[in-house]
Formats: sequence, C-alpha cells, structure tokens
Amino acid sequence: MRIFLLILLALVNVCMRGYLTSNPDFYQLDAYTWESDRFRAMALGEAAADADQLDADGVAAAMLRMEFDLTDASEEDLRPPAVNMALKRRPAEYRKLRNAYETVIADLKYFPVPDSSRSETPRVNYENDWLDRRSYGGERGHEGCDIMGTGLPRGSYPVVSMTDGVVEKAGWLELGGWRIGIRSPSGLYLYYAHLYDYARDWQEGDVVQAGQLLGFMGDSGYSAVPGTVGNFEIHLHIGMYLRTDHYEELSVNPYWLLRYLEKYRLTYYY
Repeated sequence: MRIFLLILLALVNVCMRGYLTSNPDFYQLDAYTWESDRFRAMALGEAAADADQLDADGVAAAMLRMEFDLTDASEEDLRPPAVNMALKRRPAEYRKLRNAYETVIADLKYFPVPDSSRSETPRVNYENDWLDRRSYGGERGHEGCDIMGTGLPRGSYPVVSMTDGVVEKAGWLELGGWRIGIRSPSGLYLYYAHLYDYARDWQEGDVVQAGQLLGFMGDSGYSAVPGTVGNFEIHLHIGMYLRTDHYEELSVNPYWLLRYLEKYRLTYYY
C-alpha cells in the first residue's frame, strides 16, 4: 500500500509540474517580473495601506502570495509548487521586483497635501482612479492619482514634497500645467501637476527636503498656453515613475502608497 501511494504521489507531482509549466494561468513571466501590470497597479490592498511600516522584502513576498491567493500564508509556510517554481526559476525577476519596490517606497515620508490647522477647512479626497479613461490629447489611461480640493479656491491647499530629492523638471507642461518633477535618492520620479503657483522659482538641480513646500494646488493645464486654468476641477495629480530594463519611465499607481502616507501628514496654517 505504501509503495502504491508513493507511486501515485510521484505521478501526481509529474502531472502537476507539466500542468504548471504549460498552463499560462499558473506560470508566466509577467506574474513575476517587476514590469508586470500587477506591479504597476500596486495592488497591495488595505492591509498594506494600513501597515505601520512598509518594507520592500515584505511587499514583494506579499505580492507573490497574492498571485496565488495565499492570503493566510506566512514566509515559513510550505509554498505550493507554482510558487516554488517561481522562486527557483525566476530568482533574478524576484530580486528585481524587490529592488523595484525598494525604489518606490524607500524615500516616501509625507502625504503631499498637509492638514490645516483650522478645523473648519475641508479635507482633500481621492480615490483609486488608476488607468481611468482620459481623452485630452488622445485616448489614454490615467497614470496617477488625483487628490481633489474640496470647497476652497485654487491656490488654497499647500503641496509639499513627499520625499527628499532633486528637481528635474519645473515649469509649464501642456497636460500637467504648472508642474514640478522630483527624483528621490532611490531613483523614484515624483510628478506633481496642475499647480496654481510655486512656493519659489524652482530650477532644475534644486535640492528638496521631504515636507518642503513646493507650491499650491490648482487647475492649470490642458492647454499649450501657459497659465491656462479652469478646464477641470481643482486637484493635485500625483504621478510616480521609475526606470527599468525596458522603460525610461514606468508609471506605477500611487493610490495605495498615498493611503499608506495619509497617516503621515504635516500641519499648515491655511
């Protein structure tokens, strides 16, 4: 009986390996590469957004568990064959996935819109609008997250830097209006768009500290004419981009990271 069971288990193992290596639902490169849609969507969920601290190792491992619906699995649990094969056959991709998360999360310190010291000031709001339809300049997906101003005129809500970094871009952009782009020490590019005004005359190469005032929320953009406003509601567009093997600028969804950062808000008087 024992010999029969051993033979049966061996056959099941062979069949399972054949199925996993041939079935794209269980084994495909995009499930483990750092440039996958899953990585770009940052589908971390509320558990990660509500965590006390995010670390690249924990996030990367969580993404592998999520890929196979291992919601209750721990690092010490025996993994099913598909996950074992992912780690054995794609170790380089897994390391790159981990390093990509390190690039994205390592330098984040503050939510970009501070709280007001006045209790009557309405708070901003935002939702997961990643890849929602946009039509200005052609059909496209929304590569960012919009933080909406509520009840105050343009120029009221301050915008601060989420990280330390260096200014790479500033000035007018047709889609983004008055915008500023900052490269963090780990390599993440943060794009703040549709500003009403800047806190100072930012120049490429300027050093920025996390929490430093960048400017004020507005509704500039969607025009080749500098200073155009009023084409949409007042809001701050946040974009996050990193360089990869195949992309100069690979966009990732800021929503869950903003959810995580919301507990770290500075307070300004406005």
